[in-house]
Amino acid sequence: MWLTAAGWLLNLMQEITEETALSEVFDEPKFKGILAKYNFPCLSCPFAQYEVKGLKIGNVCKMYGIDDKKLLKELNEVIKK
Repeated sequence: MWLTAAGWLLNLMQEITEETALSEVFDEPKFKGILAKYNFPCLSCPFAQYEVKGLKIGNVCKMYGIDDKKLLKELNEVIKK
């Protein structure tokens, strides 16, 4: 087992869904790279550190037209490794 930068044990983490809070993936570099690939707006938002606990990944995807199915598939592939 290993801890992520955010203190999560990736191999114990449940599947990431549209209901997953953004705070659960926001600070982990492996996840952050995937979020950046999809131009996730929260990465450059100065208010993100205050908002991530209340934001769900699926809601942000809908607001900004991000393909949530592809994003979630890539995020979950990180957990499986």
